[in-house]
Amino acid sequence: MAIKAVVFDYGQVITLPQDPKVIDCLAGRAGVKREEFESFLWPLRSEYDRGTINVKEYYKKILFNLNVSLDDKSIDEMIEIDLSSWKNINPETVALMEEVKKAGYLLGILSNMPYDFLAWARKHVSVFSLPHIGLFSCEAGLIKPEKAIYEKLLSMLKIESGELVFFDDSAENINGARALGIKAFLWECPSNARRELLSLGVKL
Repeated sequence: MAIKAVVFDYGQVITLPQDPKVIDCLAGRAGVKREEFESFLWPLRSEYDRGTINVKEYYKKILFNLNVSLDDKSIDEMIEIDLSSWKNINPETVALMEEVKKAGYLLGILSNMPYDFLAWARKHVSVFSLPHIGLFSCEAGLIKPEKAIYEKLLSMLKIESGELVFFDDSAENINGARALGIKAFLWECPSNARRELLSLGVKL
């Protein structure tokens, strides 16, 4: 089955990897150890990405669970540190995306992304105007690796699962896509992704 579409995750695929010091900084602002901060940061992230809570509610829940009290200004500063860490675009990934689109394939972004960041990115990150389709968890009310979000992606692209290549930095998300027959690959770097595409007969 010939490939018709290539879809990329956003965080740590289209962007450069998040600086590990960011989490250390956030934990320091909360006055706790990194491990303790992360124990609440990621479990609560799913509902934030799904769009059921906003960024201020997300951080207030994290701090409540940590038994930490901070004023709104301090919370806003933590939010800005977090959101800013996802703004560093990898130019090599963008170049590959442009190459895919120029070659005549459908191009997409599939990302677990909250409203707060998505609204900013659509105004300020030019790569968001590049794909034919963008599917974001907060707008769909679905998150990877849920089966329904991949089914929605296929419906939007109007293709069969075997006609889609998907790149993501999470093994869990890759496995969820593969369960539907999508040709999904764990992200390493743009050059490796290009090799994977060429091996599938994608003509770049």
